[in-house]
Amino acid sequence: MDADRRFEDLTAPHRRELLAHCYRMSGSLHDAEDLVQETLLRAWRAYPTYDPARASMRTWLYRIATNACLTALKGRQRRPLPTTLVPPLEDPQAPMEYGTEVPWLQPFPTDPADVAVRRGSLRLAFIAAVQLLPARQRAILILRDVLDWSAAEVAGALGTTATAVNSGLARARARLGVAGLREDDVGEPAAARDRAVVDEYVDAFQRADLGALRRLLVDDAILEMPPVLNWYTGRDAYIRFIARSFASRGIDWQMLPIDANGQPAAAAYVRAGDGRYHAHTLQVFAIAGGGVQHTVVFQEPSLFAAFGQPLIR
Repeated sequence: MDADRRFEDLTAPHRRELLAHCYRMSGSLHDAEDLVQETLLRAWRAYPTYDPARASMRTWLYRIATNACLTALKGRQRRPLPTTLVPPLEDPQAPMEYGTEVPWLQPFPTDPADVAVRRGSLRLAFIAAVQLLPARQRAILILRDVLDWSAAEVAGALGTTATAVNSGLARARARLGVAGLREDDVGEPAAARDRAVVDEYVDAFQRADLGALRRLLVDDAILEMPPVLNWYTGRDAYIRFIARSFASRGIDWQMLPIDANGQPAAAAYVRAGDGRYHAHTLQVFAIAGGGVQHTVVFQEPSLFAAFGQPLIR
């Protein structure tokens, strides 16, 4: 077998989880795809020196990917959500303010049947919180708490000491605690139960039934819509903004079920003047207490292709 074919066979089984790893580090699906390609290029160049007796192919690739991410993240802005940048607005009729210069967090396409990645560690709340950390602390946290590497293994990957790794991990965990990250935010989702709630939400949305939508929200439900800086908390503000959307966009919508970040999600389309349904947003839901607790509405048409969805239906 020639070297190209052997390299392909050895690396192919790890590419999906490497994509998830680079996404956790970068907060961007598009950047993660580029970083996987950079990882594979670095690995190919170093392949003649690879020694399977010293590290498995998976571990070796993760080391390369982590360092590729750290190099790429130098000098870059973190990728936030509006909830981590500005306080909520009380008036759902306030003018829309766009953060056009902000490199926003992006969603990540997942599949409930995908066993190559830990879907709980891709949840939006976790990815958004991790973005608050310096890149090196981010790497330490992900390698230790997501991939279960030992402090010695992380130290070897990052060219530091186990003591420095343990110190960095303590600081990272403390920062996430301050950010209010809860255990529910990183646990494996209850797929069937959560999807059932979102199915009810989608049905009510497509019927423009504001009363039914309101009943599906928890008391402190959050609605945010990057790149819009405006975000709202509480049933009343949430529903008043949805009413505003129906008034401005109309009530003829289609919402298709998808899975993003290990959470139930939907691709939303609104009917336009040509009679067809045009891509509007990707909406990712967090469910808690039997209701919708947090909805992140991504207004980025380029993401539809990544989720296997057309721009016009």
